[in-house]
Amino acid sequence: MPNGSILVIDDEAEIREGLELLLSSEGYAVASAETGESGLAHLEQEPYDLLLLDVNLPGRSGLDLLRDIRQRDPDLPIVLITAYGSIDMARQAFKSGAQDYITKPWSNDELLAQVASAVEGRRLREENVQLKRALKQRYNFPNIIGKSERIVSLLDLVAQVAPSRATILIVGESGTGKELIAKAIHSGSARADKPFVAVNSGSIPIDLLESQLFGHVKGAFTSAVASKKGLFEVADQGTIFFDEISTVGLETQAKLLRVIQEREFMRLGGTENIKVDVRIVAASNVDLLGLVRDGRFREDLYHRLNVIALNLPPLRQRRDDIPLLVDHFLRQFSKENNRPLARFTPQAMKLLMDYPWPGNVRELENVAERAVVLSAQEEIDVDLLPDPILTRGMLGNSRLQLSELLNSLAKQGNQGTAAGQPVPSLFEIMEQIERRVIVDMLEQTGWNQTEAAERFHVPLSTLNQKIKRLGIEIRRRSVGAVQGTL
Repeated sequence: MPNGSILVIDDEAEIREGLELLLSSEGYAVASAETGESGLAHLEQEPYDLLLLDVNLPGRSGLDLLRDIRQRDPDLPIVLITAYGSIDMARQAFKSGAQDYITKPWSNDELLAQVASAVEGRRLREENVQLKRALKQRYNFPNIIGKSERIVSLLDLVAQVAPSRATILIVGESGTGKELIAKAIHSGSARADKPFVAVNSGSIPIDLLESQLFGHVKGAFTSAVASKKGLFEVADQGTIFFDEISTVGLETQAKLLRVIQEREFMRLGGTENIKVDVRIVAASNVDLLGLVRDGRFREDLYHRLNVIALNLPPLRQRRDDIPLLVDHFLRQFSKENNRPLARFTPQAMKLLMDYPWPGNVRELENVAERAVVLSAQEEIDVDLLPDPILTRGMLGNSRLQLSELLNSLAKQGNQGTAAGQPVPSLFEIMEQIERRVIVDMLEQTGWNQTEAAERFHVPLSTLNQKIKRLGIEIRRRSVGAVQGTL
């Protein structure tokens, strides 16, 4: 099976033949056309993963043709081929709907990197669409994205328990999507056309929570100038979702227990019992059983809530889903901000894949939105990733290099001992390690010594002294290198 299918539209036979040879040697299925019209005929006959389009075509310009193709296939990645590499050309290309552009003559390595990124992005988007369609057909949960084994197993369980009346306890770290799962349970039940009421227990002051939940009668307290329904009444026949249930006080816990058991309650200041039929779904990001042992959560309420427990995996345990989630968020925020469809470079994606995501899916969503808003072009590089992700990537790379260096030094030492040669002293070993760490940081910052000093948390003069002492040759800052993060 080919790595992808590519169409080349260029009037120069030498260019077409060269691209066909280069791309087919990398495993791509390549077709070519000499004119815009013949190119359109190819696109009507079969789908392609990428179009390489020359700007200067006979008769009809590439930019004009691009707009026509965009109307037929809005998602087809298009890379323009031009002899004029300029900011104006880039603006025209992106405005017309191109994903990127390359200039003649080009570097084959750079061209292949662009092609691989575009084809992978196309396939990822198609996989995401197919996955969403499959999830919707199988579960009717359109807002949940994932193909990892843990997510599929979780959704199987959600689909199984959703039609029941059982109380559900959703357990997971912050940002794992507990409310999304609660909504999926509601939408999969017979109550789907009835209210879904979310209660963020942690954000409501304790003295107001009971009034919010159960309502009050006129005169129940000083500011109660009229009777008011509580959220349980609003959610009647539907579902009420308690997020951060662990923050509810013990007195309110006792009243919640009565509602679950008796399906009735009194408004504050009232004397009449109000009957309700409400499905209760609760969520917690802390160990409720531990709170029970500490006397901060009622054991009887815990067992009433924990009829069926759903455990949401953190993002670091479902890394296969990261590319799908990234694609989903980039499409969402590109559309919301009226920007061309953005994508991360392979280097940036590697850092995203390696990061542990303590804030889970919510943190990934924020990173994607930040990158789309701050990016001036469609391709988002590592310089627009937040500091924690960059630092983690640099430390991981440094650890690997240091490990390799230490192994190499140990090997040299063993060989030197066997041959009767002098072994490097501890001081010399430490100097080599220090040199490797500083060079690695300078490369990460595009040889920006000021930024490197900031990341090391040392004065620039201190870093300069070390560079001089270690004999590190300073290179010119490379164009397009990382210039810092916001």
